[in-house]
Amino acid sequence: MSTLSAASSILQELERTLEAVKPGEIEALTHRITEADKIFVAGAGRSGLMMRAFAMRLMHMGFRAYVVGETVTPGIAEGDLLLIGSGSGETKTLATMAAKAQSIGAAVGVVTIVPESTLGAAASTRVTIPAVTKDSISGASSQPMGTLFEQSLLLLLDTIVLNLMQQQELQGTAMYGNHANLE
Repeated sequence: MSTLSAASSILQELERTLEAVKPGEIEALTHRITEADKIFVAGAGRSGLMMRAFAMRLMHMGFRAYVVGETVTPGIAEGDLLLIGSGSGETKTLATMAAKAQSIGAAVGVVTIVPESTLGAAASTRVTIPAVTKDSISGASSQPMGTLFEQSLLLLLDTIVLNLMQQQELQGTAMYGNHANLE
């Protein structure tokens, strides 16, 4: 398969997948983010990388956003939001984090493929991305493992960033003031 053909196939998969996400779920998560005192993000593997990218953009926008597990991450508290990205919704370490956050009184949000999963059931706010899980044998994606979910997760989170920017009437140039400048 040529590079252009492969890229076109990926873009078509992403478009089909993201068009199937319910706008109301995105709006609910966007609203929950704006209500939170602090936002904590978590995910495992490549999904975790997408969540880290989201935390960075939230920080650029002036939100108090943190990545769970970093040495400078403060404790979670009541009024905070733990947002988890997990395709399967069954990652044990993430489920433990969700239970701990709930026991403290923090809200839990999840972006997942499987809303009826352990994490989906634990979350007060859910966004379902109708992709295939990493162990799926359905052949519904030409990409390996959880790639379609991970790519869709990043694009969905970037969509939320754009929604938040519009709500706050914030331009990218204003966000640049929070960008790292030690280089």
